[in-house]
Amino acid sequence: MLKPGSSTAVATSSIEKSLKRRLRLGERIIEGWVFLAGLFAIIVLLGIIAILIKEGLPIFAYSSPWRFLFGTKWYPVSEPPTFGILPFFVSTLMITLIATVIAVPIGVACAAYLAEVAPPRVRETVKPIIELLAGIPSVMMGFIGLMLLSPLIQSAFNLNTGLCGLTAAIMLSLMSLPVIVSVSEDALHAVPKDFKEASYALGATKWETIRHVCIPAALSGVAAAIMLGVGRAIGETMTVLMVAGGALAVPLSPTDPMTPMTSAIASGIGNAVRGGLQYQALFAIGLILFIMTLAVNLVADRVLERQKRKFPR
Repeated sequence: MLKPGSSTAVATSSIEKSLKRRLRLGERIIEGWVFLAGLFAIIVLLGIIAILIKEGLPIFAYSSPWRFLFGTKWYPVSEPPTFGILPFFVSTLMITLIATVIAVPIGVACAAYLAEVAPPRVRETVKPIIELLAGIPSVMMGFIGLMLLSPLIQSAFNLNTGLCGLTAAIMLSLMSLPVIVSVSEDALHAVPKDFKEASYALGATKWETIRHVCIPAALSGVAAAIMLGVGRAIGETMTVLMVAGGALAVPLSPTDPMTPMTSAIASGIGNAVRGGLQYQALFAIGLILFIMTLAVNLVADRVLERQKRKFPR
């Protein structure tokens, strides 16, 4: 043992103090970087909101919010110009809803299979392939929908054209699937084994354990995956621009050609005069799209809070 007054003990104590100082310094640096990253994200978000408000709100001095939101005519170059975004709004809701209805059950089921049923070799092979699908450019998905899916939809429903909302929704569901599957599988895989073993000990089958134990316990991660998928569907531009049909009328059926809000912005911004009425109207569409996304996330957050109280971990 080292004596308290010995030179070796003093040297050891000084080394320990030096290491503690370095650790504290490293922790402070890491905390500072995390703080700056969070602050930067908040600043960027506030900047986006400020730009959307600054450029989009002036349109309501020309067209009332009621006429803008519920008008059915979009004639930006007529005299006088007319701005009604109801066709774009309905198209966005219809395509997003159909894409979500298709992608969520398939994605969660695939994630449950990979996490709880598939052998490790199959999981290690399939999951990287699914994650690679998320990297396919949206323009390539648009070409696939244009060349392969569109003729099938046209033939199956006896339509004049296969470029319609249903085609866009199916392609968006395919684009959302990799995100939903990957994130949901990670969430299901993180469920403690004690939960599953307790379920099996009570006589539950594997399907009952997945349905009543694993998915509820991992619901926060699954819900996050669904939100990411819905966000991908709402914000996607190029694919829907290529395969949705581009009609300006209010769609009455998923098989009607339509123009979602993102397509309206992408197709019109190149012809809009900076600061003009059409330019302001397109930024107002972007502001409404941002509010829709924010509302979806707020609703999801409330659902997650209720679920956490129901299934404490």
